Amino acid sequence: MDKGYVTPLGTRYASEEMSKVWSSDSKYSTWRKLWVALAETEKELGIDITEEQIKEMKEHINDIDYEVVKQREKECRHDVMAHVYEFGTKCPSAKGIIHLGATSCYVTDNADIILMDEALKIVKEKLVLVISNLKKFALENKNVTCLGYTHFQPAQLTTVGKRATLWLQDLVEDLEELEFVQAHLKMRGCKGTTGTQESFMKLFKDEEKVKMLDKKVAEKMGFNKVFAVSGQTYTRKVDSRVLNVLSSIAQSASKFANDMRLLQHEKELEEPFEKGQIGSSAMAYKRNPMRSERINSLARHVVALAGDPAMTAMTQWLERTLDDSANKRICVPEAFLAIDGILILYANITSNIVVYKNVIITNLMQELPFMGTEEVLMKAVLNGGDRQELHEKIRIYSMEAAKEVKEYGRPNDLVDRIAKDPSFGFTKDQILEILNPDHLCGRAPKQVEEFIKEEVDPILEKYKELIRNIDIEVNV
Repeated sequence: MDKGYVTPLGTRYASEEMSKVWSSDSKYSTWRKLWVALAETEKELGIDITEEQIKEMKEHINDIDYEVVKQREKECRHDVMAHVYEFGTKCPSAKGIIHLGATSCYVTDNADIILMDEALKIVKEKLVLVISNLKKFALENKNVTCLGYTHFQPAQLTTVGKRATLWLQDLVEDLEELEFVQAHLKMRGCKGTTGTQESFMKLFKDEEKVKMLDKKVAEKMGFNKVFAVSGQTYTRKVDSRVLNVLSSIAQSASKFANDMRLLQHEKELEEPFEKGQIGSSAMAYKRNPMRSERINSLARHVVALAGDPAMTAMTQWLERTLDDSANKRICVPEAFLAIDGILILYANITSNIVVYKNVIITNLMQELPFMGTEEVLMKAVLNGGDRQELHEKIRIYSMEAAKEVKEYGRPNDLVDRIAKDPSFGFTKDQILEILNPDHLCGRAPKQVEEFIKEEVDPILEKYKELIRNIDIEVNV
């Protein structure tokens, strides 16, 4: 039976590992782990809870009957209490101590922090892989001179590898931001209904034990930091901060994808293209940059989603309102699934970008005579020529050559025109040597080497265990 709409983020774009993080099983088993950690810690701090009760809870962490939960939630209109009820049916001896002293946000908020941390690890892994791919590409092409563009108009020369360092630098900045945000993730902890820990004070009647409960539960769940204060929820600025990181990565990836689309149009670079891949249903010859286009498409969604938690953070009332809940359930997982899909595409493209060096040279030589005229003029003057006279001749020859290119579609013949004029005193070969593109791209090759050594290599050394020698498969 058709059960209705299912988001393509999970079925079409994101990886299985990222989809698993945001699955129902992952979410609700994490709730149960939190209930176990709470019971264990309460027992350690003197509450009458038995090992048998805890053992029973542990045995049913992954044993969730969703039909029972669904039916119970229809009756009580409360998702957490529906799961408490269902968990209790599996753990009859522990039924009375499940969720003891806690509010719903004990499981919902703490679980969300745990899941975001796990998801950020996956994002980091793929981000580092793309950085590794681009490092290799930049070094391989550090000396491949090409046209630089400003306003998408030909400008001073650069190299293919130097351009790749611009993509790399954005990702390095993103990784630094991700590291900061992940390092500062904190558990909400055990704070009670409005964050005062009143329920736990009644339970323990001991302030130090209540403080220990907060700390020890977080440690059991793998965190050494807990928010010092909270309302009913952790501050919703956390979600905003996390999605801002994902938005930043999406922006970087989209910039790269736009560049790839432009350069594929110029026939200088091209996405990998499989043997059986179809570029167009109508035009069989086409090789569309569909992966880059998909990055752009998904990136728009991530950037748009980042506005949701920002709005939520600024509109929460006092200790908490529930208008965060439905929005949060949607925007946080979707942003992670979409950025995962983006990085899969980014890694796939950068693993095998096709470089058409002959086309690059052809495109460069079409524009190079115009750009190199100042160099020719300077050398001619140093050889005794009259600057004003030669400048006027170059202006006229440039206009004539431009007309040949633009109006008639002929090759740029500016070099031939200058070589035929004896007042310049250069043969065609001499002019071409003056216009040698390898001498006109400044420090671009050295910049590539220095940036890789100083900025990229330390990152790849730090995360070398994350770099997997695998081909990332694009679903469709």
